[in-house]
Amino acid sequence: MGINVPIIPGLKPISTLRQLNVLPSTFYIDIPEELSKEVLKCKNNAEVRAVGVEWTIQQSKELIEAGAPCLHYYSMGKSENIRKIAAALF
Repeated sequence: MGINVPIIPGLKPISTLRQLNVLPSTFYIDIPEELSKEVLKCKNNAEVRAVGVEWTIQQSKELIEAGAPCLHYYSMGKSENIRKIAAALF
């Protein structure tokens, strides 16, 4: 595609129901419909965080398998979910 530098994927694990609306408008991103549906099934933010961690682990595995040179995780001041993701992957 004419890109001659490594692309470093950045992942922000969803951790609250509110982020379904805030993240897209703040960062100009699209949240996958499947992820939105899973988050909307959650009864509280603890369940949302668990969905976010599992989704990010799976996405990270796919990116690693596809040859991503490294991964960047946006913690937004909340590091516990990043720790869980890193523990599952590395």
